[in-house]
Amino acid sequence: MLTSCNLYARNPLCTMSNNPSNGLETDVVAPDKKGQHHFSHCNSSSAFLPRQIIVKRYVTNSCCMAETASSVPSNTEPSAVDEKQIEVDFLETSEIKSRLLDLLPRMKGSSAEFREVETLVNALEAGFTPVQTLDFLNLAMAGDWQLLFSTNLAGGQKPNFRLREMFQRVESKSATSFEGRVSNEVAWEFAEDGTNFNANGSFTVVSKYEINQGARQILQLEDSILKLSKGSALPKDVENLVGLLNRAMPKELFDPSDHAVDTTYLDGDLRITRMTGSRFEGVRDIFVRRGSMEINPVGQCS
Repeated sequence: MLTSCNLYARNPLCTMSNNPSNGLETDVVAPDKKGQHHFSHCNSSSAFLPRQIIVKRYVTNSCCMAETASSVPSNTEPSAVDEKQIEVDFLETSEIKSRLLDLLPRMKGSSAEFREVETLVNALEAGFTPVQTLDFLNLAMAGDWQLLFSTNLAGGQKPNFRLREMFQRVESKSATSFEGRVSNEVAWEFAEDGTNFNANGSFTVVSKYEINQGARQILQLEDSILKLSKGSALPKDVENLVGLLNRAMPKELFDPSDHAVDTTYLDGDLRITRMTGSRFEGVRDIFVRRGSMEINPVGQCS
C-alpha cells in the first residue's frame, strides 16, 4: 500500500492509495458556443484531449504544494488501535470531528495516522443521523467543498507540476429537486521546461446527479473543461498536461462516471462521502466547506 501526503501552504490534501492506477474510459460532448474546449472519448490515462484552449482569468493564491510518497510499514499495533477506539467511544461528536480536522493537515503518511483517521471517520459515521427531508439535504450539500482527504490517489505529482487547490461544487436544480450538478475543480501550475511555472489555470469536471435511495447521488459525466489563466503560457503538449492532472487528482474526481456517492456524514462545514459501484467501491473522500476554516499545516511531509 502506498501513501502520500500533499500539503498546500493553506489548503492541504492528504491522500492514501490502495488501488493501482487504471486507464479511464470517458464520455464527452462537443465544444459549446462559449469556446470552452471539451474533450474526445479516449481509452487511456490521458482521457481528455482538448479541441481548443481559451484564456480566462482564474485567480489563485500564491502558495504551492509539496508532495512525497512512501510505503506503509507492515507492522501494526492492535493494542494501540483498540485503546484509541475505546477512547473515541466516550467522546462527543464535536470532539471526534475536532480531532479529525486537527489530524488531517498534519499527516506524514504513517500507518498509525491512517488507522486513527479510519477510527475517527467510523465513529462519526456511526453516530450520524441521515437527513430525512430532500429540501434540507439539498441545502446542506449545496456550495463549495474543499477536498481534504481521499483514499484513492494512486499516482502522484511530478516536480514540474503542482496543484494549488481542489474543491467540489454541489448545486441542486431547486430545493426540492432530485437532480443537480457536481463540479470538481482544481487550480494547477505547470513548468513545461522543468523550471518556470509559467502555465497555469483550472481544470473542471462537470457531472449531473440524481438522488435515489435516500441521499445517494447517481453521477453521470457531462463535460471536462481546461482553462488557462490570464497571462498564462500555452502548453505545447496539452495531452501531457491532462495526463499530469489525471495522475494528481483522485480518480473518482477526475472521471466520476459509472459510480454513485453516499453521504455518510454531513454538517455545516464537514462532509464525508463513500463511493459505491464497480470502479470505486468503498473509496472515501473528506471535504470541508470552502472558507469555513483556516488550515495551517505544521510542516511539509517528509
